[in-house]
Amino acid sequence: MAELALLGGPKTVVEDPGDLFDWPIVTPEIEEAVLEVLRAGKMSGTDVTQQLEQEYAEWHGVQYALAHNTGTASIHGAMFGLGIGTGDEIICPSITFWASCLQVYSLGGTVVFADVDPDTLCIDPDDIEHRITDRTKAIVAVHYAGYPADMDRILEIAGRHGIAVLEDCSHAHGALYKGRLVGTMGDVAGFSLMSGKSLACGEGGIMITNDRRIYERALVFGHYARHYQITLDDLAAGAGLPWGGYKYRMHQLTSAMARVQLKRYAEEMAEIDRSMNLFWDLLEGVPGLGDHRPTTENTTKGGWYSPHGIYRREELGGLSISRFCEAVRAEGVPTSPGVNKALHLHPVFNTLDIYKQGEPTRIANLPDGVDIRQPKGSLPVAEGVQHRTFSIPWFKHYRREAIEQYAAAFRKVSEGHEALLEGDPGDPEELGSWGLTRRKGG
Repeated sequence: MAELALLGGPKTVVEDPGDLFDWPIVTPEIEEAVLEVLRAGKMSGTDVTQQLEQEYAEWHGVQYALAHNTGTASIHGAMFGLGIGTGDEIICPSITFWASCLQVYSLGGTVVFADVDPDTLCIDPDDIEHRITDRTKAIVAVHYAGYPADMDRILEIAGRHGIAVLEDCSHAHGALYKGRLVGTMGDVAGFSLMSGKSLACGEGGIMITNDRRIYERALVFGHYARHYQITLDDLAAGAGLPWGGYKYRMHQLTSAMARVQLKRYAEEMAEIDRSMNLFWDLLEGVPGLGDHRPTTENTTKGGWYSPHGIYRREELGGLSISRFCEAVRAEGVPTSPGVNKALHLHPVFNTLDIYKQGEPTRIANLPDGVDIRQPKGSLPVAEGVQHRTFSIPWFKHYRREAIEQYAAAFRKVSEGHEALLEGDPGDPEELGSWGLTRRKGG
């Protein structure tokens, strides 16, 4: 067995990856589409954007799509579309990007966090129902790192309690849950189209729904220039000004790029899927390494945004994930421990009085004596997930020899783990980060 590079042996991956990880793939057609908007001076128009909306809705088989300037804004509009307001609660997994939930503060609402499943990293359906109160208005189903959440169980719980489901599909464009596109099962969905996502279009977001009221409420909230589309009398009375005070229209350079990307996405997604599945197939059964990919029939990860693995330290003699990742990096493969940090432990959700209401914003609009804050120890899986997850390369092209090299680096460290146990300093208390997007190296 070859000596680990961290201990003086040769690296496994030494070749320049070239464009193996470059993203997005910018083509002459994309450049021309963007230049056409620039030359026409239509950056702040809506004609290209509304073409994109029609095509995005058709792709998902839904009636309405509304483009926004960010994915954050699309979820904000979805929340307002659902009628969430002062004193209302949403239930959201603690392991996610903050934009799955933090916008609710600006509506006077708040968030109750649920734990995540240790294998899927999505919201744990078993931890939802006991968190529902008469103030609960929605469950946020995040399809985390492309892995579709357990929508059957989430929808069943929501249906019994008469609450809405908001799908956050920012990581999962084109992913399937039992043959159905994510974003088409809940009441409303939001997607991020920023340049690091699997459907990368610059900076933007899009909301989809089959509910006309949700769609029109999102229009009145942040799209004042399109109030002519409003048909509901109670909303038309306030037309002309954005109810939220927000200007959320998508920049048409993003719209132009997105339209071209949509035409290419199925082909690009298929190549990514083939590449990522090869990587995990090569590591099948390797001690310590669990794949983060669906096992349910007709369920896929779409473009595999921010791919990760599940670390099983008990299979490697208790080797810390920090030491494991250090050794893999020494083999020439960028990797790091953890995913998004658990939101329920951040001061924004515990101590900060953001709007000067005299108490923490998390509880400021709740009935007297009601405190929904969740201290350390309350969501054990979410709090421990940083020690059980690691990033892996995100291959954009199917190149078997290259992918085999990267997989071999992980296998080599697993096989040589005993040499790493001596001198293992263990993990620091803080692992993970508040964001996931990586710029280069996979």
